Amino acid sequence: MTKFEILKKYFGYDSFRPGQEMLVDGILAGRDTLGIMPTGAGKSLCYQIPALLLPGITLVVSPLISLMKDQVASLNAAGIHAAYLNSSLTPGQFAAALRNMVRGQYKIIYVAPERLMTDQFLMAARSIPVSQLCVDEAHCISQWGQDFRPSYLQIYEFVCQLPCRPVLSAFTATATKEVREDILALLNLQDPVTLITGFDRQNLKFTVQRPADKMKALLSFLEDHRDECGIIYCLTRKNVEEVCERLIKEGYEATRYHAGLGDAERTANQEAFIYDRKQIMVATNAFGMGIDKSNVRYVCHYNMPKTMENYYQEAGRAGRDGLPSECVLFYSGQDVITNQFLIGKMESPEDADEATAAAIKEREREKLKRMTFYCTTNQCLRAYILSYFGEHGTNYCGNCSNCLTQFEDRDVSETARKLIGCVAAGVRHYGVTTIVDTVHGSKSTKIQRMGLERNPFYGSCQEEPVYFLREVMNHLILSGYLHLTEDEYPVVLLKDEASDVLNGSSVIMKMAKEQPKEKKTKEKTPKALKVSAGGADIDRGLFEKLRALRLEIARAEKVPPYIVFSDKTLAAMCARMPQSREEMLEVSGVGEAKYAKYGERFLEALKCN
Repeated sequence: MTKFEILKKYFGYDSFRPGQEMLVDGILAGRDTLGIMPTGAGKSLCYQIPALLLPGITLVVSPLISLMKDQVASLNAAGIHAAYLNSSLTPGQFAAALRNMVRGQYKIIYVAPERLMTDQFLMAARSIPVSQLCVDEAHCISQWGQDFRPSYLQIYEFVCQLPCRPVLSAFTATATKEVREDILALLNLQDPVTLITGFDRQNLKFTVQRPADKMKALLSFLEDHRDECGIIYCLTRKNVEEVCERLIKEGYEATRYHAGLGDAERTANQEAFIYDRKQIMVATNAFGMGIDKSNVRYVCHYNMPKTMENYYQEAGRAGRDGLPSECVLFYSGQDVITNQFLIGKMESPEDADEATAAAIKEREREKLKRMTFYCTTNQCLRAYILSYFGEHGTNYCGNCSNCLTQFEDRDVSETARKLIGCVAAGVRHYGVTTIVDTVHGSKSTKIQRMGLERNPFYGSCQEEPVYFLREVMNHLILSGYLHLTEDEYPVVLLKDEASDVLNGSSVIMKMAKEQPKEKKTKEKTPKALKVSAGGADIDRGLFEKLRALRLEIARAEKVPPYIVFSDKTLAAMCARMPQSREEMLEVSGVGEAKYAKYGERFLEALKCN
């Protein structure tokens, strides 16, 4: 078979996506490869197709059990023999899988990095021809990557133990220049075919909001996405518990995930989300790497993450099938304070000396600053993201909140002077909230106990809303007029530049223009609501009918619904309305194995519409 025949027969696609064929050809030619491709770009096909054409087996080093299970389930559903080897297997199951591997029953084996150098696995791997070793989520090999895994450092040591060196391939979605250099060096890739297809995900809409009430803003957003799957990321376990509890109270099918839960509960909650038994996952960043769920229609960050790498990887879990999806971030100044505290409490690597530990923390502070700028910039959000990863595009994407918002310059000099004056007049140092409460004229017990009602600027901004005063404070900190310490309880200090404002210098902020508020009408969604599918409009009622059939099949076969067919494939069925086997096989994502399993039932559903 040729690479094109495999692409069509097993995966149901007529052509390769940008970059895929170059990497496939490189591996088939026996060359090492490095692919930096955004989430949803089809990285897995780049090593899976060569695996079926090369003579021996392909070992795929993968960091998470959930990722391995998803990939193996997808391959088996497509008619490809694959298996995984990790800690979820009993000793008997592991031994049986190893025997089957040695007998040549599988073409692709997924293995956890911790298993590579065990005597049992090494002995088995040395007895069979290994044609390719693929490192998935390769950023885990770098200490500059956001998901560093020390066990990844053993990969090349394992390769050296094999009788013949296999082709080495490495793939990841987000990698800065430092991370890419680490991957090349630590895996000892030799004259690799290297491809960076770009970090842009055009189907994703990026939005930053600075709401006065995050929960109210979240509920408003979810009201418009009630029938869709999504992930809500929170910075702390406490936030996860509060948000999840509120969503359940509001009638949403939500579940939670964080490191404070037991293994059994985390696994059960994750599977409930993956299998569409729960529509919303509320989680810390402990959740998500390797989750291959293709029908996540939105990712909402309830709090700002620490770095752009973390943000883009988490946001990228939306719209893996290529359909329009949303990435919303709710920002507040408190998020900066919380992240600064977390950086201060970071544990240093075991072998790091004092200077190295300090350098790591300083690097994290710089990354936090860049993340904060993303949340406060008025430029195109997509352009900001691409620039961070070393790419440059247009300054207008038309699909982010900044490009869709009208801004105006606003003179906030008088408010800025009162806030700076309040800081300068204090007999001691205070936090952001205390300063804001003072100028706003709060009558709280805390303000009275501190004697801040005697501050000459007490109540001087009582006509201004608190959220606006916080925005001005954040602007003064980011612009270098004020400094926020990184203690457990951060306080605001004056910088030399603050005197310029007190002496009459202007402070100008770009702010969104006030827009007339539209009244929301609670109308039921009509059956004929249109859903976009590659530029075509389809009937929402038919789409939901196919989703219901997919869910029925998935539950009977005990696999996630997207393993049966992705949302994108269902939308393509609705757009093309195939009426025969031949026409169904023309639908993107329908291969021969999947047609044999499910095709007739979907044809019947389309004919009965």
